[in-house]
Amino acid sequence: MSETPTFALWQKLAGKPGGKQLFSAAICLRVPYFRTVLPSVRDLRPGRCEVTAPKWWGVYNHIRTFHAIAACNLAEIAMGMLAEATVPSTHRWLPKGMNVQYVAKAETGLRAVAALPELPEFGDEGFDLEVPVTISDANDRPVVTGTITIWVTPKKR
Repeated sequence: MSETPTFALWQKLAGKPGGKQLFSAAICLRVPYFRTVLPSVRDLRPGRCEVTAPKWWGVYNHIRTFHAIAACNLAEIAMGMLAEATVPSTHRWLPKGMNVQYVAKAETGLRAVAALPELPEFGDEGFDLEVPVTISDANDRPVVTGTITIWVTPKKR
């Protein structure tokens, strides 16, 4: 399977001192809106991504908890990095929909884990890929759960 430039950069940087922080900053340069949650990619491999974000005033809602849409942004980062590590460079992916449940107040920094139960096969036909994401607080209690659907197709030759 041919890897994307994003996943190649992760593999180059992740094992070096400060490499994960540098990678996280680089993805925020590529997708500036990600910056709003100050993401830190902790683990990235085909079928799995873990990203954390601190609780800071920039993500507060009116009751000083982590805003629901900021949590959705964190979920999208985890899904997007999972897609970059999973979908081969011969294919492309586009977000198609997001279904989330807010199951508890997010009163701490958060950890989003996007994980596929199994890796899909990438053929000549487009398909929907559902990516489950769980966002947990510092006590490992889920606060947001959901599924992000992406449309995966071969790149035009």
